[in-house]
Amino acid sequence: MPGPSRPEVASAQLFLNGARVIPAFRSALFDAANRAGITPNEFVITAAAEKLARSGASFPGVFRVGDLQSEAA
Repeated sequence: MPGPSRPEVASAQLFLNGARVIPAFRSALFDAANRAGITPNEFVITAAAEKLARSGASFPGVFRVGDLQSEAA
């Protein structure tokens, strides 16, 4: 059974290169993403989206209601 449809939104490439972190941060990121059941990239993009949403940014059609922690609070 298909879920609710989303409006068609064009996608854009997001290139994040050159990030250097300490091994402990990398491990914590991968562990948190694994616990959330998503990739590290999805985890980072979701965290950025939550911060942007808290500052008033809007990006309809990208996330569903409840996807972002800022919406759940």
